[in-house]
This record gives sequence, C-alpha cells and structure tokens, in this order.
Amino acid sequence: MRFKWNKSKYSDDEWKARVDLAAAYRLTDHFGMTDLLYNHITCRVPGTEDEFLINEFGLGYEEIKASNLVKIDLEGNILEEGLHRINFPGYVIHSAVHAARHDVACVMHAHTTYGMAVSALEEGLVPLQQDTYQFHDRVAYHDFEGQALELNERERLVTDLGDKDAMILKNHGLLTVGRSVADTWVSMWQLEKACQVQVIAQSTGQMTHQVSSEVMEKASSARSFRYESIEWPWLLRTLEAKDPSYKQ
Repeated sequence: MRFKWNKSKYSDDEWKARVDLAAAYRLTDHFGMTDLLYNHITCRVPGTEDEFLINEFGLGYEEIKASNLVKIDLEGNILEEGLHRINFPGYVIHSAVHAARHDVACVMHAHTTYGMAVSALEEGLVPLQQDTYQFHDRVAYHDFEGQALELNERERLVTDLGDKDAMILKNHGLLTVGRSVADTWVSMWQLEKACQVQVIAQSTGQMTHQVSSEVMEKASSARSFRYESIEWPWLLRTLEAKDPSYKQ
C-alpha cells in the first residue's frame, strides 16, 4: 500500500496532532505494549467535533507515520484519498468516546499483558503503591459483550465510562482518554504499570499491605498535581534518537 505525503494539505494544528499520534504508536511499540497489528489510538482532528485520526489496519505500530494515519468521521466514513482499511471494532469503541466526550482529544485502547490479566479479575484494579494510587476510585469498568462489532454497544460503553479518564474493559483490556495525546499515552503506561504491580504483588502469595482510603485519596490528589505531560518531550527525544520517520 502506497501513501502520498502531502503535508501542505493539512493545517498546522492537524499536522501537529498527526505527529503526536504517530509518536504515540511508535512509543507503544518501543515499550512493548502492542498486540501485533491490533488495538488503536485515536486523536480528534483539531477544530472539528466529528472527525478523528486512526491507524491504517494492516500496518505495524513501528510503521505508523503522521502521513499514513487515516482520517474518518463519526459515521465511519473515510475522509482520505485512496483506498484505506480501518479495524471496525476500533471504530466502534473510539467513535463512541469521541462522540460523547467533547472534553477528550485522544482515546487509547490496549491489550497489554498485565492489563488483560487484571481485566479478568473479579475485584478489578487494586492500587497498591504510591504511584498507582492515582487510580484510586478513578477507574471505570465495562462488561465484556463479545468483540466490539455491534454499534449499540457504544451507548453502554460511554455510560460506563462516565466522566472518568481510565477504564478496564472486563475480560478484554484497558482504555484511557485525555485532553492530549501525551496525557492519554502516559496514563496508559501508568495504568499498565499499576496492573503489573498488582499482579506481581498478588502472585507472591503473601498478604498485601494496604493503606487507608483517606491516604490513598491524599496520594492520588498529590499525584495529579504535576506538570502536564512533562514526560512527553523526553519521550519524543527517545523516538528522535531511535527513528525520526514517525514525523513524515
């Protein structure tokens, strides 16, 4: 499949969004959070309410570039020239959130190993450590209904998400949303880390120590007092040193 790169046909804001989104795909690959070709990260096209960018289905995350992202609308219409494929379950999940949450710029869905493990636990996520307390009482849950192929699931999914920015899709995987690509990606990395800490701690067979809800809330509030996306410039420098082609 060939892609014609014509940066001039995009506004500066859209091009920046494309570069950030391509970076998010490359970082997901870099940090080992992919599931072959599957899962998705989407970004609302700046200045629109009904258009967003998604990956070309069939490309690996390490192949994603700003120029080969696919623009679609909330009805699933492809707005790019030429022939393109998108993954339908990805459209179902992401269009639901983009349509309902106008405060959200980016949506990330992942089948990370520890996230899938926690999604299968009846108790769900149990934050156990200071960095993971940021998710205390801030994670939504959505029951598994089979592969996301039915459009009517969208209403239930966004109802379950509510105003939260992280969700565990039971028996499925993880989902994060944010006001920027950077915030959404970092939240996913941190949510997967929280799942990893839980699984490792519980796998020891020892009794876990837990602090009070008041202390968890205090830690969570303190954690939210941080510079927005302070990690993102360093993450981009990491990509720049590895392979800067994501910006093409």
